[in-house]
Amino acid sequence: MTDKAWLQCIRCGKRYPLSEVVYRCDDCGGLVDVEHDLAPLRQRTGAEWRELFDSRVHGARWPYASGVWGKWEWVAPHISLENIVSLGEGYTPLLHAPRLGARLGIPDLWIKQCGISQTGSFKDLGMTVLISHVKQLISQGVPIRAVACASSGDTSAALAAYSAAAGIPAIVFLPRGKVSTAQLAQPIAHGALVLALDTDFDGCMRIVQEITADPEIYLANSMNPLRIEGQKTVGIEIVQQLGWEVPDWIVIPAGNLGNISALGRGLLMMRDLGLIDRLPRLVAAQAERANPLYLSYRTGFKDHRSVTARPTLASAIRIGDPVSYERAVKTLTAFDGVVEQASEDELANAAALADQVGLYTCPQTGAALAAAAKLAADGTIRPDQRVVVIATAHGLKFTDLKVGYHRNALEDVVPRHSNPPADLPADVAAVWERIERELNKGKS
Repeated sequence: MTDKAWLQCIRCGKRYPLSEVVYRCDDCGGLVDVEHDLAPLRQRTGAEWRELFDSRVHGARWPYASGVWGKWEWVAPHISLENIVSLGEGYTPLLHAPRLGARLGIPDLWIKQCGISQTGSFKDLGMTVLISHVKQLISQGVPIRAVACASSGDTSAALAAYSAAAGIPAIVFLPRGKVSTAQLAQPIAHGALVLALDTDFDGCMRIVQEITADPEIYLANSMNPLRIEGQKTVGIEIVQQLGWEVPDWIVIPAGNLGNISALGRGLLMMRDLGLIDRLPRLVAAQAERANPLYLSYRTGFKDHRSVTARPTLASAIRIGDPVSYERAVKTLTAFDGVVEQASEDELANAAALADQVGLYTCPQTGAALAAAAKLAADGTIRPDQRVVVIATAHGLKFTDLKVGYHRNALEDVVPRHSNPPADLPADVAAVWERIERELNKGKS
């Protein structure tokens, strides 16, 4: 297939070749996106695309065993197969969760488990494309010495893993003391240069943008549109897993806002190429302590201000000045979208409810579940509507938080579903007494 793709400014429309290292338009300063010529893609009908994508699911043929590269023609057809760097990302489970849905007021609730991935988060979807693109550029003689990112945790893990697989040096900027131990361990283990800075994520983001002004240090944050191209496959995959039926709502945690933008791009491409005939509504869920998009939404996106993000359990979305704000507003407008926020108490208890049905969710997903429950309670989401919540990372990255919840040790959280261990003597009678008490709870 001879698809054409290019970089294009989201403000003024100026185009750049994909071989150029550019993140912002040099005319107006707008972010750039990857745009595809859809004419060659329309040589297949929507039905033919659905059949092709279904034939690749869990196949062994390289590189289509990946949920991202199974959509290669839509993602990065300019990358040759020998330069693709994949760790088996995508095709993560989409689980029907009626027990959790009943407790949240959403009878037809589904959870997209993006944390069941190589590094435990949805960031793998974008990083496989970005690192493959870098490998392609290097093969064409572009002088790239290393790839760098600012991270609140998950991006650094994905960058380090995929860079290690490709043999490309990685540099990670982390806010010191503001990521979990598990998230810190991942880039260290994969051999990245880890720089822990005495600032927050937004401070790290400012510095990495200055460092990557040198084109030999390639930027891996989601302001880079190659990341967006990989992450857009999550929306395609959700619809595919539902038998090519579009859900009524998709809810996703929102921090730097590349994720909501990517979700919209994949769904719009499906519509434009005839795979679906309607779009879902989208919800961007923010933590109350890091809520610039929510505050802007409340003014109809007329008043956008960055905020100083405060400490939140949902540390991966603790971002006060999101880079992809313009992209997110464009997406939410196109999808009749909603922005909702969750307090620390709301997101922690929503995550604990999900844990009780076996999901073991991250706090960011807790924010999304809490937001969905609030929208169901006020009637925005109706009981007859199908809702998919995207779980963006695995709960194992946040074990300290889980333990703190069940020990009632989290500030501003009343743990309504705590389950601390019972300390008992090594005595059979005492053990039986406790077992009977627990098994008889709720009986009268």
